[in-house]
Amino acid sequence: MNYTTLGKSGLKVSELCLGTMGFGTEAGWGADERASFEILDKFAQAGGNFIDTANIYKLGTSEKILGNYLKNENVDRDYFVLATKYSLKDNDTNPNASGNNRKNMMRSVEGSLKRLQTDFIDLLYLHVWDDLTPIEEVMRGLDDLVAQGKVNYIAISDTPAWVISKGNTYAELMGWSKFVALQVEYSLLARTPERDLIPMAKHFGLTLTPWAPLGGGALTGKYLRGDKGRIKDSSKRLNDRSVSITKEVVAIANEIGVSAANVALQWTRQQGIKTIPIVGATKLSQLEENLGVTSLQLSEENIERLNTISQIELGFPGEFFAEEGMRKNNFGGFYDRIQK
Repeated sequence: MNYTTLGKSGLKVSELCLGTMGFGTEAGWGADERASFEILDKFAQAGGNFIDTANIYKLGTSEKILGNYLKNENVDRDYFVLATKYSLKDNDTNPNASGNNRKNMMRSVEGSLKRLQTDFIDLLYLHVWDDLTPIEEVMRGLDDLVAQGKVNYIAISDTPAWVISKGNTYAELMGWSKFVALQVEYSLLARTPERDLIPMAKHFGLTLTPWAPLGGGALTGKYLRGDKGRIKDSSKRLNDRSVSITKEVVAIANEIGVSAANVALQWTRQQGIKTIPIVGATKLSQLEENLGVTSLQLSEENIERLNTISQIELGFPGEFFAEEGMRKNNFGGFYDRIQK
């Protein structure tokens, strides 16, 4: 596996991130500790060092399993880049046991450190924007955690582009730590981040870390085969549009002799922005299949086929800017001759 730097930082992370939302068997599904350890071992043996979790995953069990793994005498804690998140509730005791506010931030991080059995978190994400806390409060709190040595780098997930822009700009003006990564749902079935989130991420040099890059497993083609999964029949991931996209993914996979999952994952990695897809696994076989993407490069023709079948409306102002007449007026006929 190859490595890349995360955002505008010197932190070196593997080209795939292991998602551990399924570590734990709460809610009747997931990997127990033994199976989780096997997946972690395989990921590390393949060169993977980037791991993603959150305080709320499996009611905290995901972090506990990772903590037990990292405490193993044969495991080097410093080898791994461990990412976790704060914001969502891990108990119902009080109104500040959730949200983006500083009190919950500090409380949540202390809980994560205990469950992970570590002195520091490599990458801390704000998990979901609460549309309540001032972004200035968030940025100051995150920078304090970095100054305290409890967090090395900060990132953000599931938040409007304008909020992230304000946060990073505020941090730059104040000399505080800035976001280095953006985590959002992004796949062939979910391309709406292309409207503003991804252009914003490019501007600020944020690495994109897509969650659900396989559309909850739909893009593997298993639902076309009649395999049962956790996606409900009413989900948009199984509607007519999604089925058409999945069939094209499967067709390309068959043509070039790889798995449909590898095609869908690689598409995210060839979209003109530094991207590290988060690949979840509750079975060793799932991880082994996903690792195959590291040796795959899709042709321009295949990318175009996938882009066409999954195309979305960018709406205003994206489509307005792309109009030929507007480009001519804006660039005087030199649009295709200007290096961007």
